Amino acid sequence: MSIRRSTIVPHKPTLTEKNLPNQAGKVVLITGASGGLGKELASILYQKNAKIYMAARSRSKTSEVIKEIETAHPTSTGQMIFLPLVLDDLTTIKASADEFLAQERRLDVLYNNAGVMVPPQGSKTVQGYELQIGVNNLAPFLFTHFLHPVLAATAQVAAKNSVRVIWVSSSAADNAPAPAIDFTNMDYHNEEGIWSKYSRSKAGNVLHAVEYARRTAGQGIISMALNPGNFVTNLQQNMPKMQLAMFKLISHAPKNGAYTQLFASHSPTITEKDNGGWVSPFGKIEPVRKDLLDPVLGKQYWEWTEEQIKQYK
Repeated sequence: MSIRRSTIVPHKPTLTEKNLPNQAGKVVLITGASGGLGKELASILYQKNAKIYMAARSRSKTSEVIKEIETAHPTSTGQMIFLPLVLDDLTTIKASADEFLAQERRLDVLYNNAGVMVPPQGSKTVQGYELQIGVNNLAPFLFTHFLHPVLAATAQVAAKNSVRVIWVSSSAADNAPAPAIDFTNMDYHNEEGIWSKYSRSKAGNVLHAVEYARRTAGQGIISMALNPGNFVTNLQQNMPKMQLAMFKLISHAPKNGAYTQLFASHSPTITEKDNGGWVSPFGKIEPVRKDLLDPVLGKQYWEWTEEQIKQYK
């Protein structure tokens, strides 16, 4: 697959903290909010007075981030609330969703932002899934399942097209093997390279975004997948040193990745016609990789995922 030009030469961001409207009264949930792009996104939304649920594994680390952002923006009337979320153990996801639902009857934007990238070969979740499938695909899918009712209810009272689910994918989705999903090898009994596994998981994010859009059509929820861009954050901690050095040459400040997400979640130019679409860095609609729009593949991958998570509902 070819590399999109926007991956190497990103578009200029059109939605930033400078022109984002006031978010008072809005409730958002960001997974992976304790660092990287999630932290940058939380900072922007907090500046504009949003109520933000900071979903992450570490309470202490997230509390430090919350204090840092609050100190930097003392005039904000927003809130940041820690929400425990452990994505490598499917038995914990319902409790995290329930903790949110016990406090809120509104959710304007769900950012499925957290993920892992090229962990050591053989890394697995508590349930024994390859780590990237488990953390990047299965857990966000299950979390979204639990939060769907409050998203749908919010869409009935919120501004049209403003309730959104954001599935953070990667440029790697464009470079996933063809076919992007090998249903004969989901447990990787036939070993693949770690980058191939990562690319497949990121293609899985797109398939979920597109199929979610199909299955929730008419409910007022916009579902978008995106490539945030290239950045050096904790996500690259397992990248080989030589690859990391090369990656740094095409990397940008992490805040730009937050701008990509902000465009996907808040741009008024995104409407129902874009539902199930793809946002490129740092905020522009571009076509989804064609085979990831295949309704047969989308249905098959959705149903495979449903089968994996059914006992944890």
